[in-house]
Amino acid sequence: MRHDHAVCEVHEPQRIATVSHAPRDPRFRALLSDDEWSVLPEPVRRRFSKRPGPGRTIIYCGRIRRASMTRAGWLIAQIARLVGGPLPTSRDTDVPSVVTVTEDGASGGQMWTVLYGRRRGFPQIIHSAKRFSGPTGLEEYLGYGVAIALTLRVREGTLVFRSDHYSVTALGRRIALPGWISPGVLTVTHTEMGAGRFRFALELVHPLIGALIHQTVEFEEVTQ
Repeated sequence: MRHDHAVCEVHEPQRIATVSHAPRDPRFRALLSDDEWSVLPEPVRRRFSKRPGPGRTIIYCGRIRRASMTRAGWLIAQIARLVGGPLPTSRDTDVPSVVTVTEDGASGGQMWTVLYGRRRGFPQIIHSAKRFSGPTGLEEYLGYGVAIALTLRVREGTLVFRSDHYSVTALGRRIALPGWISPGVLTVTHTEMGAGRFRFALELVHPLIGALIHQTVEFEEVTQ
């Protein structure tokens, strides 16, 4: 198998396709004020008002444009593999990336699968679930009882997800981890680029060590 080419090639007639039959989902909207929601570009509002529905999948295909990490960032990404590997582990750029979103029947949230291509070897695959629960109303569940409580804000027309704290659930009890144990503040932004394309940027910054990981991927939505 060749891993240096696009995982899903999007031919011109398929570009900017939408899943028109997807039911509307008000849950992201409910986490923002009226003013914040209104300043988001219409394609972003549409994208985050879409619910895949049972048995259906929303697919985004793109390419990694920027990927950088310090030695400490690389080490943290490797350690994070113990709980499912939620952080990118490669510095490769101009390689494909694919995101799929499906319904999570267990929690009522969304299952996200992210594939990062590599120039050599198998792609990295990350599984997580976005749950509309927890102290902030939104969390990224990684598995093994580990979750990231997220806040949702709008900054200059960009949708910003930022970690509030990390937690572990054991024996039915949720324990918020102190800041010194956490890998740092995780920020993910979603910026509309026009013509059905958007930019996804991930940044991990530790309050003492500084910037650890940065990744930018440009995506577009395709048919199922």
